[in-house]
Amino acid sequence: MTLRNLLVGIDAVPPSVNLGAEISSVACDSRKATPGSLFVAIRGEKTDGNRYVTDAVARGARVVLSEQIAPAGLPPAVAWIEVRDARKALATAAANFYGRPAETLKLAGVTGTNGKTTTVFLVDAILRAAGLASGMFGTIRYRTPKGAQAAANTTPESLDLQRFLADVRDAGGTHATLEVSSHALALDRVWGCPFGVAVFTNLTRDHLDFHKTMDAYFAAKRRFFEGTGGGAPAVGVVNTDDPHGKQLAGLAQRTLTYGLLNGADITTKKFALAFSGLEFTAQTPAGKIEIRSPLVGRINVYNILAAAGAGIGLGLSTEAIEQGIRSLECVPGRFARIDEGQPFLVVVDYAHTDDALRNLIQTARELVKTGRIITLFGCGGERDRTKRPLMGEAAGSMSDLVVLSNDNPRGEDPLRIINDAVVGLQKVNAKYVVEPERGRAIEIALEEAREGDIVLLAGKGHETYQVLKDRTIDFDDHEVARAALRQRGYAKSS
Repeated sequence: MTLRNLLVGIDAVPPSVNLGAEISSVACDSRKATPGSLFVAIRGEKTDGNRYVTDAVARGARVVLSEQIAPAGLPPAVAWIEVRDARKALATAAANFYGRPAETLKLAGVTGTNGKTTTVFLVDAILRAAGLASGMFGTIRYRTPKGAQAAANTTPESLDLQRFLADVRDAGGTHATLEVSSHALALDRVWGCPFGVAVFTNLTRDHLDFHKTMDAYFAAKRRFFEGTGGGAPAVGVVNTDDPHGKQLAGLAQRTLTYGLLNGADITTKKFALAFSGLEFTAQTPAGKIEIRSPLVGRINVYNILAAAGAGIGLGLSTEAIEQGIRSLECVPGRFARIDEGQPFLVVVDYAHTDDALRNLIQTARELVKTGRIITLFGCGGERDRTKRPLMGEAAGSMSDLVVLSNDNPRGEDPLRIINDAVVGLQKVNAKYVVEPERGRAIEIALEEAREGDIVLLAGKGHETYQVLKDRTIDFDDHEVARAALRQRGYAKSS
């Protein structure tokens, strides 16, 4: 592709630049620069791409896009283009390089603090039930017709996202469903992508290590509905039971509201909560939708209503919506039940904020009427420290016993993290046990359980690793719990 075509939509190009030059690839990691590539120097959270321009040039980059002025000593054969916003420039160049795939696909995006992953899985299941070829991108995995891979970020970097979307398009796909994180919105990973549907689930305290304030966190979410360089979404599907959702209603070209209160467009008047799943009738502008789902809990009523709204926004039939929702048996690491024949329930869940813990424990409490709730959780290191006592307070106020352990401590002192959470536990006079080693903590929680109880292993969900200060180790709550149950003599009959 010529540089001229690659730079469409990017201004501030010096007249001396040879716009007819052929560009072989686009890179934002100097290690991936190749002969004839364009390198975009972006500032990350931990490093600055401008520090690696020399490396990119040494590997063959012939054009550099940067927010800085050209450094002295730049080889004359290398073109330097100063841009106002390197991240928007990267997203635009990537879209151009891959032939603007987002413009040929119908995109459905889901943003919010909790429920994004489950809602995306539900929308993807609806698309499949409708017989449509699609891609799916979120916290757990990225999937295109070429296959699936573990997710590096909740939302791929713009360069990777455009490549993935091109893979979907080139394989004959027509749709893609994405989790759109607040980080992705603030860092312009979806810049230039026109969305057919934008879903808002809810907003509660999270990611303040990055956004600093709740106002800034919400502003990032709001950008999704105002448009990210591709115009406002065609349809906004908004939870108006959440006060922030009410502020988003009306920003998209068309808005569908959902919720259990306040006369939402998509709602239900009655539902039953049971271990077997959910059954209810959803009232929608497209008519009644009969819901049968193996998913459990009140929070999944909201997720299902959101997914139904997305299906309506995409113009899909109520039959496809019903079939798709019915077909999704589970979401990895979301209220995942571990059954080794024990007389109590064990659940692994990704809940890692105070609001998510409340939702998880509330779900358990509504399902277990007489047994105790034993909650194990930890807090992530090098993340928002202010939510740790709130998580302790949430777990302690709603559980009969809390086992406090580690999550992913990363480079932070694990005991300092635990002490921050203890503040919340003590505030509500919770009964708790501290065990920093997560494997032993899981054993303690299971040893405490009696018939009819429910043990909640919260925080890591689908993750199969634990990030420590100096290394990342294999660690899967599912497998550790299964092994511990077997050691106690339980064995699920085959």
